[in-house]
Amino acid sequence: MAIAPRTPLIAGNWKMNLDHLQAVAFVQKLHWTLKDAKHEDGSVEVAVFPPFTDLRTVQTLLDADKIPFALGAQDLSAHDSGAYTGEVSGAFLAKLDNRYVIIGHSERRQYHAESDEVVAAKVKAALRHGLIPVICVGETSEDLQKFGASAVPVAQLTAALAGVKADAEIVVAYEPVWAIGSGQAATPQQAQDVCATLRGVIAEKLGADAAAKTRVLYGGSVKAANIASFMREPDVDGALVGGASLVVDEFAAIIRYQKHVGV
Repeated sequence: MAIAPRTPLIAGNWKMNLDHLQAVAFVQKLHWTLKDAKHEDGSVEVAVFPPFTDLRTVQTLLDADKIPFALGAQDLSAHDSGAYTGEVSGAFLAKLDNRYVIIGHSERRQYHAESDEVVAAKVKAALRHGLIPVICVGETSEDLQKFGASAVPVAQLTAALAGVKADAEIVVAYEPVWAIGSGQAATPQQAQDVCATLRGVIAEKLGADAAAKTRVLYGGSVKAANIASFMREPDVDGALVGGASLVVDEFAAIIRYQKHVGV
């Protein structure tokens, strides 16, 4: 059976920015900007990842105005319900029409001490509720010097895929921690090398078909000026965008990489 081409995914991780009122204004303006530029819906999948408190508001806006953006959450609990104060269940996210959820972001690993085992449990929780996990992996500058570019991401992804079924829909995001927010992105070749290696891990753990259809994103100081160079690489299927996803014109230009620079 032939594998369909992978639709590029441009995902905006807002982190802890924009309240629900600001979120409405941002999403509306982004939609208008893309329409004014005659962006072709469907050529690229666009997803936004607001804070939890914005999700219901953004969901209502996307539905009411028929805005073709996917909705995602920035985290979820490994548990489905119970006495877990402050946590948010995948069941709740699914009821809000979330398609995606970010799992294992470097900021969760660093600031909340999330281990590979916690990440793996959250991946399973997302899949239980029909959510697509965006599994984040990446190395620090110390890891890079000590182990090389692929060792830590490979170990993280291997752990995250433990027990995942071959037909599960997942997304993998390679985010070198040394590049996030630094203004210093990885080179396109560095991104390609690691993303290709991660695709090999998917093939080993889930099979060749899964590897062929799974989208592998790059994240880390992604901008309109460098996105096309990453998207030229055969194993880079999109981007997980942080700071630039909070600037409407910049994020719109990233989404429109096929037109404003060409690939």
